[in-house]
Amino acid sequence: MSEPMIRFDKVEKSFGTFNVLKDLDFEVARGEKVTIIGPSGSGKSTVLRILMTLEDITGGAVYVGGDPLWHEEKGGKLVPASEGHLRQMRTQLGMVFQSFNLFPHMTVLRNLTEAPRVVLGLSKAEAKDRAEELLELVGLTEHAHKFPNQLSGGQQQRVGIARALAMRPKVMLFDEPTSALDPELVGEVLNVIRGLSEEHDLTMLMVTHEMRFAREISDRVCFFDGGKICESGTPEEIFGNPKEERTKQFLHAVLEGD
Repeated sequence: MSEPMIRFDKVEKSFGTFNVLKDLDFEVARGEKVTIIGPSGSGKSTVLRILMTLEDITGGAVYVGGDPLWHEEKGGKLVPASEGHLRQMRTQLGMVFQSFNLFPHMTVLRNLTEAPRVVLGLSKAEAKDRAEELLELVGLTEHAHKFPNQLSGGQQQRVGIARALAMRPKVMLFDEPTSALDPELVGEVLNVIRGLSEEHDLTMLMVTHEMRFAREISDRVCFFDGGKICESGTPEEIFGNPKEERTKQFLHAVLEGD
């Protein structure tokens, strides 16, 4: 069996006395599309923030592509990672945030070309070609020279997806990518993510409250509660026949209004 793309090995994460992740063992295979669902405060977004090195870990180890993320090997031992190691590991991961996080003073095109030029060393022409290809992918070619505040929320989030893809990551992380959008704009963002899922061999890890979308897009769904995975299985197993009482309670509550 090949090395998983993402592996959490007995990971602990605490904020003060509050233990958010508890002895978490969790794997995502290469090319797998995994969705994390669960109540607020269950640790879902913390998993993504740890992978993006926005939050460090209190205990355990995290591996991306077989390499330790928050540690590096020196003299046969794992020691805390240097900034250089973290920077190199970050190039494998792209993240789409809830709140778009675009640079407001840059045009759409420059939002997409800045990091590939600065971090990856692409030429201006190479970065522009890549950006234009991605804007076509997300259906925003005609908006290349606009600024973020001239776009709708759905368009901004699609730019956010294109910007993450511009770094050619091996893993795409989506943290509630539609939660800041008006209901009528949710579909356009989900359509772009659906297209990525179908056409690209990316490893994808998504936190979402869009249960129907999770059911449709995922290879596997993990239900988080209290900093642990309570249940994991195919979408049919989790949504159609959950085994754990806590999973049943959660799904009943969130699907009742659908």
